Amino acid sequence: MHFSMATLVLGLAAFASGLPQDATLAARQNQNRPVPSGSCCVANTNLKQDTCTASNGQAGRCVPGGNNCGSRLSCVAQSSLTCDNSVIERGKSLCRANAPGGGLFDGANIIQSLAQAKVN
Repeated sequence: MHFSMATLVLGLAAFASGLPQDATLAARQNQNRPVPSGSCCVANTNLKQDTCTASNGQAGRCVPGGNNCGSRLSCVAQSSLTCDNSVIERGKSLCRANAPGGGLFDGANIIQSLAQAKVN
């Protein structure tokens, strides 16, 4: 099989364009803190509202409560969050995980609205 340099370059360019570009963007959004993937964020490292990739592969946020992570923040998919763009927490809109049966997780507490969330 014979490949020309142009074929090789085009092939590499096509491969690179198919790679996710979000990892670099997410790392910048997290101010170079890790971008966790899965149910839980990195203990003593990630902050509330950091970008993460939820266990279902969707983009998410590190929030207090929502998954069984002990004292760590949970990585919750964007589709399972309630957010308020008018309230800023850690430089991003305030989001909390939706609780089963209504309400929102705010750590170990269930709150009824984002106005009750502990923001820092």
